[in-house]
Amino acid sequence: MWSIGELAEHAGVTVKTVRFYSDRGLLPEAVRSSGGHRRYGPEALDRLRLIRSLRGLDLPVPDVGRVLEQEDALEDVIAGQLRELGSQLAALRWREAALHLLQDCTPAERADRLRLIGGITTPPSTAPLARFWRGWLPARLPARVVSSIIELAVPQPPSDPTPAQVLAFARLHAFASTPCPGVVQPQPAIHQPDTGYRPALVYEGLIEAYALASAHMRAQRAPHEGEALDCFVSVYAQSCGTRDTPAFRSRLSGQLAADPRLDHYWQLTAEVTASTDPTPGAAHDWLCAALDAQTAL
Repeated sequence: MWSIGELAEHAGVTVKTVRFYSDRGLLPEAVRSSGGHRRYGPEALDRLRLIRSLRGLDLPVPDVGRVLEQEDALEDVIAGQLRELGSQLAALRWREAALHLLQDCTPAERADRLRLIGGITTPPSTAPLARFWRGWLPARLPARVVSSIIELAVPQPPSDPTPAQVLAFARLHAFASTPCPGVVQPQPAIHQPDTGYRPALVYEGLIEAYALASAHMRAQRAPHEGEALDCFVSVYAQSCGTRDTPAFRSRLSGQLAADPRLDHYWQLTAEVTASTDPTPGAAHDWLCAALDAQTAL
């Protein structure tokens, strides 16, 4: 049996350290001497070394306790720490890019950029963008349709952003979370109850139409007739219970041309993602251009 001082000496730590882990139940004592002093067996040295190894990885004391008591807890604890560390690293990268953004601008730009950056967390949250879409979409859409649209429309912040991506996301956040006082975001015609469209059918079908158009856009093909346009038009026709005819296409072309646009949102989204994949807004514009070209003949 070792005294607390002897165990500390064998382990190369202080008596205070041994007492700390003992008091928290991580290092049980074997017995107490007749004078009430702690006594430890040789197995305590291995346990203390394991505790120090786990603490050297910055594992919190409660997590160390879980690992010591549960054989299968180490994997879960490591996974949790990796997630937390990834979040911390992403926050540091966002802070670094934000500082470069402020460093590499003119004094006249700095105040506006500070205001924009101050409006987002690091790493930033996409919750305000999701709220924007939930408020903009028509009421009573099925939850699965809303989720699909938000997944397509809300860009995920890059884990290692450039200063330009930080600025684009900050502007996107400001656009979505701080609308002009007293101004209601205009809605497309399909949102209006008196136009005869069923928005749930439109939005569900547009996801497929956008995917078809995106394939042409990645190949850098100009807007043209074909499967993507046919799918796009049929979505609107079926949602209002009519047939896809030349007259319907002409009417739809005029209606879509009069709809309000979210070009600024989609432009900023493209800047945030820095991806070659077209945004839903860009795919919508491509399809509208194909429809306009066809109906103009």
